[in-house]
Amino acid sequence: MSLLYEEYKEANPNNYYGSTQFREYYSKFLNKINPSMKQVHISGEKVFVDYSGLSIPIVNQRSGEITKAQIFVAVLGASGYTFVHATYSQKQRDFILSHTLAYDFFGGTPLIVVPDNLKSAVIKNSKKDGIVLNESYAALAKHYNMAVSPARPYKPKDKSKVEQGVQGIQRWILAVLRHQTFFSVDELNDAISLLLDKYNAKIVKRFSKSRFEMFLELDKPFLQSLPNERYIYKEFKEATVSQSYHIFLEGCEYSVPYKYLGLKVFVSYSSRSVEIFYKGVRIAIHPKLHFAGAVSTLNEHMPTNHQYANEKINPGRFLNWANNIGINSLQWVKNEFKIVTHAPNAYRKLNAVLNLAKIYGNKDLDLALEYALDNNVTATASIKSILDKKIYLQKPVNNTTTVTVELFNNHENLRGNIYE
Repeated sequence: MSLLYEEYKEANPNNYYGSTQFREYYSKFLNKINPSMKQVHISGEKVFVDYSGLSIPIVNQRSGEITKAQIFVAVLGASGYTFVHATYSQKQRDFILSHTLAYDFFGGTPLIVVPDNLKSAVIKNSKKDGIVLNESYAALAKHYNMAVSPARPYKPKDKSKVEQGVQGIQRWILAVLRHQTFFSVDELNDAISLLLDKYNAKIVKRFSKSRFEMFLELDKPFLQSLPNERYIYKEFKEATVSQSYHIFLEGCEYSVPYKYLGLKVFVSYSSRSVEIFYKGVRIAIHPKLHFAGAVSTLNEHMPTNHQYANEKINPGRFLNWANNIGINSLQWVKNEFKIVTHAPNAYRKLNAVLNLAKIYGNKDLDLALEYALDNNVTATASIKSILDKKIYLQKPVNNTTTVTVELFNNHENLRGNIYE
């Protein structure tokens, strides 16, 4: 502006305005040639989402460490009705959780969500490449039957509604809480919730109504109904089907029909389930496993000869085999079957343990498994160590059994109860 004023004076040396007048007239000139277009928001059409630039500290009571809670804000376009939620991060899992809670709070969903260009929502947003959404965010929108229309980069007016909302909650909620100490985001969210109700109930002078009143009139009647279930956060990855017709995911294995050997598949998974797709068609679904080394194999995924072998080796065979060895062996096998989701996953281990009878005899193996039951020993190598050291023959002292350190220093047991 100073440079423009100097150039103006040079062009008009004998008749020019003072600096203050020049700035005033120039500002009016800009408003005439670049008027601001008023945004009109249609009822039930859009929700604008973003994070507040201000955060709230959360104190770890044990260590004293401070984490800055991130403040998510969602504002409905027509009414300005606002939702606020604190999380430990802006990472995708937290970002999506805040959306699902916002939609629950609104009691429905608008047609369009307008996020900023956070990586948890948008991978690319340019004229050249178009809009590329994060897969998890796209899945969230699909679940709620919503379109995603990210704000254009460097176009603040695209998200002016949520920026106004952010300013409002910074003034009426975050500022009020700034002197309080919080020890968890749950505690912080409880405090936010009380102030949020007051914020939405405040009269907006321009309209002589509260945001809540305008929500009831303008947005609520036009929101889409919520789906029967809240969206469950999912992650996605590509995987290659192994020669054993399984894919590997987070230390576990899941079967697919054997005809997909060696092919690349697409995996969608949550804390509950694993879905496997090939060229957009779902070819397998399994419960999510949570123990490293666990395997989920469906009989129908096997080649015919594998199915036949699998049918020959069944739980009844192992139970009969263990019963012939002794009552403790039978109980130990029953315990193993209780802690697997799919019986064939335990067969290799049971086969290895029960075959120890061929080396040590039925009586000694049964005594060893009695000891294993009493001491919660499940690893094959540990049971073999019990047999080698004949620990089961040691006499109890004060109702306890002396246990050799070497046995439980066998770290194979740390891998889990059944997966060897």
